[in-house]
Amino acid sequence: MIVSPIFAGKRYAVLGLARSGLTAVATLVESGAHVMAWDSRDEARQSLCEWTDCGKVELADPVSADLTGYDGVVVSPGIPLNRHPIAEAAARSGVPVIGDIELFALARPHLPAHRVVGITGTNGKSTTTSLVCHLLECAGVRARAGGNIGVPVLGTEPLPAGSVYVLELSSYQIDLTRSLDCEVTALLNITPDHLDRYEGFEAYAASKARLFAMQGRAGHAIFGTGDRETRAFAHIEAAQRAPGLVRMVDGGDLAPLQKEWPSLQGPHNLQNAAVAVAIVEALGVKKAQWRKHLRTFSGLPHRMERVAEANGVTYINDSKATNPASTAPAIAAFPPEPNPRIHWILGGLPKGDNLDECVPFFGNIAAAYTIGDAGPRFAEILAPHVPVHNSEMMAEAIREAMAAAKPGDVVMLSPACASFDQFRDYEARGQAFRQIVEALLAPDEGTA
Repeated sequence: MIVSPIFAGKRYAVLGLARSGLTAVATLVESGAHVMAWDSRDEARQSLCEWTDCGKVELADPVSADLTGYDGVVVSPGIPLNRHPIAEAAARSGVPVIGDIELFALARPHLPAHRVVGITGTNGKSTTTSLVCHLLECAGVRARAGGNIGVPVLGTEPLPAGSVYVLELSSYQIDLTRSLDCEVTALLNITPDHLDRYEGFEAYAASKARLFAMQGRAGHAIFGTGDRETRAFAHIEAAQRAPGLVRMVDGGDLAPLQKEWPSLQGPHNLQNAAVAVAIVEALGVKKAQWRKHLRTFSGLPHRMERVAEANGVTYINDSKATNPASTAPAIAAFPPEPNPRIHWILGGLPKGDNLDECVPFFGNIAAAYTIGDAGPRFAEILAPHVPVHNSEMMAEAIREAMAAAKPGDVVMLSPACASFDQFRDYEARGQAFRQIVEALLAPDEGTA
């Protein structure tokens, strides 16, 4: 793990003992800090001893404890600061509420010389982060993904000198960070999401913008161009930095190459690739290096993942699309040839009551199969435009889509919803899609 003398002799409370919280406790204890830790779940508290010397950890709830003299309260990004009493408790004692990314930022001066990339946005963060790591590694630069993807950033040995930490950063993580000065920052897009944690869309967008406010004015900033808010932030940053340090990219110059990238299809992935290319170029990677390796990127599970192809039909798991804005590019990726060819499985726990972002691409849909809590509402929206099956459950939707699909068609799970009505998380939902497809195709020897 990453340890640092900067924490020695200091006092921190850690609230929330999932992976990032447990890693933060271990880092702080091994660095010589006094640590108070708490989680409301018995099993989480019991797991402390598997991560560090639990005899050096004070088990107490910081909400009710005396925090006077503490240097910070490290909270899980999943804790809603707008509703949880820890925010008020910390404020009473004048203690900052931070996250594990801020601990990493504080530890940076004691790590081998390195650079940091911070990537945020409502959609596309994981793909872009993984693609940046892929392109850097292929160019001979050591890189590691962290933040909202992979293992917690504090949880592995420090990278050697000359390496790059590539951090996927959610708005929640940025809210808990105060001093992360990235060499390169990127904002892919901003669309309404997580509004239960913010006073409104403007507050959510302002959270994303803080990544650039923390960055030194000599850093590179990359922006997508797909929405008005992201373009506005780009113009603000361009006015404050030297020429050449701010780039707005839409992927238009890369479009002729996209047919070479099997795991980066669709307009959303064109912009993801454009941002990734701009990032690695800012880090010194040349076109001759990145161009040939865009085609070798294998993609990520649950993000436009091709799980099977049988009888001329392609099966795609896009379970990570948890809102209409992230589903829209997926259904845009498969236009008619010449007839509509997408058999769209959608629904779950809705984040809104419309599919407005998807409307321009309804012409690509051969049929829709609605599931979960959102099923009836989505069926009502879609019925005037495409044939709709109220399938209710995933297995039935796949079975109906499989029976209707013709060679050249695409059966795609792209739910535009959260998963929690029927599944633990989007990964469990995507894995269920894969398993059901494989089971139903088994007699026909489908291949994953």
